[in-house]
Amino acid sequence: MNIISRLISLPRFTKKLLLMFADTILLVLALWFSFSLRLGELFIIDISDRLIWLSAAAPIIAIPLFIRFGLYRAIIRYLGMRAAWPVVQAVALYAVLWGLLALLSGVPGIPRSVVLINAMVALLVVGGSRMLMRWLLRQTQEGNGAQSDRMCIRLVIFGAGEAGRQLAVGLVQSPDYKLCGFVDDAAELQGRDLMGVPILSIEQLEPFVERQRVTELLLAIPSITRKARNQIIERLRPVPVRIRTLPGIVDLAKGEVNLSELHELDVEDLLARDPAEPDESLLQAQVNDQVVMVTGAGGSIGSEICRQILRRRPKVLLLFEMSEFALYEVDQKLLSLVHNLVSESESESESERRGVSLVPKVIPLLGSVQDERRLTEILQTWKVNTIYHAAAFKHVPMIERSMSEAVKNNILGTVTLVKSAMVQEVKNLVFISTDKAVRPTNTMGASKRVAEMVLQALVAEKTPVFDELGSDLPPMEVTRKTALSMVRFGNVLGSSGSVVPLFRRQIRNGGPITLTHQDIIRYFMTIPEAAQLVMQAGAMSGEAEAAEAAEVFVLDMGEPVKIYDLASRMVELSGFRVRDEAHPEGDIEIKITGLRPGEKLYEELLIGDNPMPTQHPRIMKAHEEFVPWSELQPQLHSLQIAAENSDIEMIRGLLQRLVKGYQPESQIADWVYREQMHKE
Repeated sequence: MNIISRLISLPRFTKKLLLMFADTILLVLALWFSFSLRLGELFIIDISDRLIWLSAAAPIIAIPLFIRFGLYRAIIRYLGMRAAWPVVQAVALYAVLWGLLALLSGVPGIPRSVVLINAMVALLVVGGSRMLMRWLLRQTQEGNGAQSDRMCIRLVIFGAGEAGRQLAVGLVQSPDYKLCGFVDDAAELQGRDLMGVPILSIEQLEPFVERQRVTELLLAIPSITRKARNQIIERLRPVPVRIRTLPGIVDLAKGEVNLSELHELDVEDLLARDPAEPDESLLQAQVNDQVVMVTGAGGSIGSEICRQILRRRPKVLLLFEMSEFALYEVDQKLLSLVHNLVSESESESESERRGVSLVPKVIPLLGSVQDERRLTEILQTWKVNTIYHAAAFKHVPMIERSMSEAVKNNILGTVTLVKSAMVQEVKNLVFISTDKAVRPTNTMGASKRVAEMVLQALVAEKTPVFDELGSDLPPMEVTRKTALSMVRFGNVLGSSGSVVPLFRRQIRNGGPITLTHQDIIRYFMTIPEAAQLVMQAGAMSGEAEAAEAAEVFVLDMGEPVKIYDLASRMVELSGFRVRDEAHPEGDIEIKITGLRPGEKLYEELLIGDNPMPTQHPRIMKAHEEFVPWSELQPQLHSLQIAAENSDIEMIRGLLQRLVKGYQPESQIADWVYREQMHKE
C-alpha cells in the first residue's frame, strides 16, 4: 500500500506517462495472448519476423486514440460507469484499425479471428487494469480514512432525485467525503441502491446513522416549498446528524460551487412558513428612476433595503450612515451589485433614448439624523424623492444603559429628519418601526413609539408649525407635501443583535446557549422579506394632501416562535443533543440567565384591534391614537432638555406620560445615572 500511496502523490503528468507505458505493455501482451488463444499453444514471435512490427504498431495506433477519447484525463480513483463507454469506443476503434493494418500488410500466418480476439482481450486488460487500480486506490483511501476521521466525513444525502444524484457525483470526486446512503420519502425508491449505496426511509435513518457512523446529512431538495422543507427538517430532528446544505445544487452540477462551501442550514429554514411573494409593481413604485435615500444604510435592514432598491434601478441611491465602518462595508457590498447591473444593462444608446439611467449612482454619505444642516444640504443637492428611515439605536439592553442617547437619536433625530424632508418637499418618507413600540416595557420601544406619534401628529396637520427650542427665530410653518407612513414588524432573523448568530456561535463553541427566559416568544421574519415588505408598504401610503392620519402598516409575521424551542432546534439540527435534567448525557446545555433590563416575554404588533387589509395579503393597516402636534411638540422640547442634561428620571417620566401602556419592568439601568447615584 505504500507504493500505491506514492503513486497517488506523483505529479499528474508523471501519472499520465506511467499509465501510457502500462497500456503499451498491456496491448503488446494482449496481442501475444490473442495469438496463443487462437493457435492453442504458446505463441513466440521471432525477432526477424515482420509480425514483430505489427506488434509494435498496436500501441502506436492505440495510444493516440486513447488520448483522443480522454482515457488519460479521467482520475482513476473516481472512475464510474460513465467512464466505461469511452474505453469500449477507444479499444474497438483501435482493434479495427490494427486489424485493417494486419490484413493489408500481407504478413502471412495471421488468422482473421485474431482481430476479434484481440479486441476482447485488449478491452479486458485496458478496462480491467483501470478498475483494479481504482479498487486499490480506494482501499488505500479508506484505510487512511480509518486511521484519521477528519480525512473522511461520512454522510447521507436527503433526496434521491436528480439534485441528489448531481450532488453525489460531486461528492465521489472528493476524498474528504464518503457517501453512505440516500434518504427519500418516495416509497418506490426506498430499498433500492443508487450509485452503490442504499436508499432509506426517514424511519430507517437513525439506526443506519449509528451503524455507519454517519455524522452529516446534506439536503438536496431544492424544488419544494419552505413549509414542506421545514416539515422534513422537523422529522429529522431526532437523528443525531448535522444537517447542511449547499449554496446551490445547480451551481454544483456546473462546477461553480466547491464542496468546501457546505454550510449549516440557513436561518430561513428555521421558520415554519413560506416567505411572502413580493408585488413587483409596489417594489418599483417609489424607487425606479428616482432619487432614494436610506438612513441607517449600514444596518441589517437598511443595507438590505439598499440592495432591494438597487435591483429596481433608482436614478441615485444615497447611503446615509453615522458609522464610518458600516458605511464603508455596505458601499463595498453594493459595488459588486452595481457591476452586475452593468453587465445586465441594455445598450447605452437605447438607455439614453428612453431617458433611463444606465446604472444607478450609489453615493455613501456620513452623517447623523440629528444634524439638520447636514440633512438639508443633502436633500437640496440631490432633490430626494423617497426616504426610508432605518436609522435607530435598537439593542434593548444597550439602550437601557444609555437612555439619553436613545432619545436624541430615535426621537429627536426622527423629528429633525421629518422636518427637513417636509421643508425640502420630499415626496415620500417611510419610517421603520418595531413591535417593541406596542405597550413597551423598555426605552427602545418607548422611543420608537414616540417617533411613530411624531409622524401621526404631523400628518394630522396640513401646515404644522415647528418651534425650535432655544432659537430666536420665529416658528416655521410648513405646508406638508410629504406622504408619511410607518412600517412595524418584529425580529429579523440574522440581523445584528439577533439570537440566531449568537446561538450558532455558542453551539460552535460547545455551549452553553444563554437564554434569558424559558417562556420568551418572538415574531420572526427574514431580512430580505422584511425589506421587501417595508418597500411595498411604503408604496401604499396615501397622498400627502389627502391623508388625515399617518398610516401604520403592520407586517404579518406569522406565528410567534418560542425562543427555547428555537435554541433546541438549532442544537439538534447541528447533530447534538440538549443537555438537561431529563437528558444529562446531552451535549449542549441551555442556560437560563434571567430577563435583561427592559426585556419582555412577548411582543405585540397592534395597539388596537382594528387592522384593515391592504392590496398585499401580508400587510395590514391601522389608524392608532396619537397626541396632536400642538400638545406633542412641548413634550418633545422637554425630552430634548432632559436628554441634553442626562436627566434620566425626567426622561423616564416623560416617556411614561407620552406613551400609552409604557410600563418599565426594571429599575433605571443607565450606566451614568447608576454611577452618579452610587457616588452620592
